[in-house]
Amino acid sequence: MNPVRLMKVFVTRRIPPEGWAALARAADCQVEHWDSDEPIPDKELERGVAGAHGLLCLLTDRVDKRLLDAAGANLKVISTMSVGVDHLALDEIKKRGIRVGYTPDVLTDATAELAVSLLLTTCRRLPEAIEEVRNGGWTSWKPLWMCGYGLTQSTVGIIGLGRIGQAIAQRLKPFGIQKFLYTGRQPRPQEAAEFQAEFVSTPKLAAESDFIIVACSLTPATKGLCNKDFFQQMKKTAVFVNISRGDVVNQDDLYQALAGGQIAAAGLDVTTPEPLPTNHPLLTLKNCVILPHIGSATYGTRNTMSLLAANNLLAGLRGEPMPSELKL
Repeated sequence: MNPVRLMKVFVTRRIPPEGWAALARAADCQVEHWDSDEPIPDKELERGVAGAHGLLCLLTDRVDKRLLDAAGANLKVISTMSVGVDHLALDEIKKRGIRVGYTPDVLTDATAELAVSLLLTTCRRLPEAIEEVRNGGWTSWKPLWMCGYGLTQSTVGIIGLGRIGQAIAQRLKPFGIQKFLYTGRQPRPQEAAEFQAEFVSTPKLAAESDFIIVACSLTPATKGLCNKDFFQQMKKTAVFVNISRGDVVNQDDLYQALAGGQIAAAGLDVTTPEPLPTNHPLLTLKNCVILPHIGSATYGTRNTMSLLAANNLLAGLRGEPMPSELKL
């Protein structure tokens, strides 16, 4: 009797326990992984993926033609523990007939919560206020000291009214927002109805919004969308927040807009590159709050993401429908 031939699976990082347990229980797979929380070096990734039938990766792992060539003809499934897929060379992957799994929906709530947290932190100048307490700057009460901008009766513009954009609007609505504007590839009247959100052009959104939240996917059309022209159209009192991808924003233009008082403040959970160098000009600004891409960083969300990524991979290897397959 011939022994069962195991399918080789390579995992590019240590993943949360629920996903790892699902892979460990798979009797038809031989699982190898990079045993670290830090990104795997390119050479180690190429070595690890060689001959693999399945690859479980993170959004920091660039899966390009070179890596696919290193993997070889056995590779049938790529499962990414992310909702974004801009790190995957999708045209090349499609050409090779490789199936792709991803993790939408499960991180929507956590990311929307973070977006609202970042907006409030930025518009109410919380990091500055905390620092004033620490450094002795807090003396007597002063009428305009540490004043920021409130959400009540404001206009909020959302770039990308997808799952996360809608979840952000749902959470902001109880703050007494007067009007929601949104922009994207096309109007979404059914989704917008809950917030009476108005579909407008990007320039109109920039000009009329008190707060702007970027929640769109990174595509050729959105790369560099928020640039010098965009910031010049914004109100001087407006606050800008990006929780999508760093490349949607021209960071040099954003720096100039913030440093020159063209806009009031910015909050970023995503940057280019990641991590942002500690000597980057944006980090010198008091009116710029930068977080280390923690939109989905709750224990529950990350465990759910890892389990979905593992189940996508295993289903794909077995020729079954994936729980969340990206249609190429």
